[in-house]
Amino acid sequence: MGYIQGDSAAEVMETAHTETGWSCHYCDNINLLLTEEEMYSLTETFQRCKVIPDCSLTLEDFLRYRHQAAKRGDRDRALSEEQEEQAARQFAALDPEHRGHIEWPDFLSHETLLLLQQLRPQNSLLRLLTVKERERARAAFLARGSGSIISEAECRRAQHSWFYKQFPEAPSCSVSISHVGPIADSSPASSSSKSQDKTLLPTEQESRFVDWPTFLQENVLYILAARPNSAAIHLKPPG
Repeated sequence: MGYIQGDSAAEVMETAHTETGWSCHYCDNINLLLTEEEMYSLTETFQRCKVIPDCSLTLEDFLRYRHQAAKRGDRDRALSEEQEEQAARQFAALDPEHRGHIEWPDFLSHETLLLLQQLRPQNSLLRLLTVKERERARAAFLARGSGSIISEAECRRAQHSWFYKQFPEAPSCSVSISHVGPIADSSPASSSSKSQDKTLLPTEQESRFVDWPTFLQENVLYILAARPNSAAIHLKPPG
């Protein structure tokens, strides 16, 4: 499309042949996975909650946004103490370097993933995976099991493994690695590759076993969240 010229083109081609790979300025944007209706819903929520575009968010900002978003359609509804604690953990996962704020692109990507998780059926999400992502997931599954199933604890460890690779930076396309793993009630928050020395998972009872189709379904949002992701400009609320 003419965006990359000269030495940058050679650099991008070299990155494309690594395990991480490379995609264009449009394809590597997680926010572009949303439909027009989903994008409208998200921008409407930002406007209603008075989220300032292109600005980082502090924990106070993030909790206020969560409270206001929870009241959508029900003025009397508010976050419970447990939900507020979960929101604080979400913020901590988005701020692995403990800077006290989260960046606008990471916030956008996080909200996109939550919206996909809420609105899309599993089969729809699975269709978003690339061939390389499916192959990598299959290899991870086979590496963690001795047959056609793996334990639930191994499945959880695999969910974190998507974020524990040292991705090469690609300055020519301004791609950053997002820290925005999907966060559900039963899913531990994702962390960045810079905190690999931390203990990630509590001791878990390996009471449930997971086959390959279930493994892929339960990992699909983690795989999407681990994509190199550029900043989205089409979801910025008007200033």
